[in-house]
Amino acid sequence: MTETRKETDSFGSISVPKDKYWGAQTQRSLENFKIGNELMPEAIIRALGIIKLAAAKVNKSQGLIEVEIADAIIQASEEVISGKLNKHFPLVVWQTGSGTQTNMNANEVISNRAIEILKGKIGTKDPVHPNDHCNCSQSSNDTFPTAMHI
Repeated sequence: MTETRKETDSFGSISVPKDKYWGAQTQRSLENFKIGNELMPEAIIRALGIIKLAAAKVNKSQGLIEVEIADAIIQASEEVISGKLNKHFPLVVWQTGSGTQTNMNANEVISNRAIEILKGKIGTKDPVHPNDHCNCSQSSNDTFPTAMHI
């Protein structure tokens, strides 16, 4: 049996594979929307990494995210861009029109990897929160269409 950790979201707690960087919202999507098997294209995942990196740099320069947290998000985003973290993006293309699930998958992966970089405990959302930090100044209504253009 796969070892798990508990992650939480607005629906409560859920078990997530311990060796994966995704969090509660990605896990819920996997469990609740078993439609098709066409994974999100790696080009979209890479593009989301570019967006998250750019946002972290701007949010850092504007003082919206602390330097240490922004730098960890930047490093994690670079790993997404390089393809190093592709195995942590399990979602299929069949999802809501705005790509909310994939945007949150990116936020959770980058957040948990950044937490690990900062020597924290994955799944705690501390010191790096997927929404408050990785999605700062963004909306999936904008990030996903932008990723498609990239």
